[in-house]
Amino acid sequence: MTTSQAERPTRTLPHVVLGGAAVTTGLVAGAFYVFSCAVMPALGRSDDRTFIEVMQNINDVIENPVFFAGFFGALILTALAAWQQRRSPGPRRWVLAALVVYAVAFLLTSGVNVPLNHGLADAGDPAHIADPAAVRDRFEDAWVVWNAVRAALCTAALALLLRASFLTRRQLPQESAYLASDAGSRASR
Repeated sequence: MTTSQAERPTRTLPHVVLGGAAVTTGLVAGAFYVFSCAVMPALGRSDDRTFIEVMQNINDVIENPVFFAGFFGALILTALAAWQQRRSPGPRRWVLAALVVYAVAFLLTSGVNVPLNHGLADAGDPAHIADPAAVRDRFEDAWVVWNAVRAALCTAALALLLRASFLTRRQLPQESAYLASDAGSRASR
């Protein structure tokens, strides 16, 4: 029996959502990774006032719809994918694990990195900070460490989603080419 067109969207939607969760999680993991391996080491070479000014500017511009689409989208799409996979024991546990790991990264960002960013913003104009070295010291080491942790967590969440995606593809029922509507004339069936 062939699969009707009406049944295909319900089979396809979970794959699209799971794929979207993987893409958005990968984008966030990549953003945090770039900070770990390039942005922060480069800024580490800067003087204190330059470091503070650039990080304040980054923190201002990162809060934009494109970043938020990935950052919140990864959480929402992974949660939706977990709900959609609730009856698929193999993929479900991988998606749930990804959701937990990404949620930890999300909470870490909200509870550690964002407050550090706000503290840096509250220091004011770097040209008028009396002791920029002290401001930098309160920010830099903690932010770098916790950014590396959230980058690793997001990368782990991506790996878990990719594993779930692989398992989901393996569970798809295969339609016989013989039964496909364009496989040939009725006489050959």
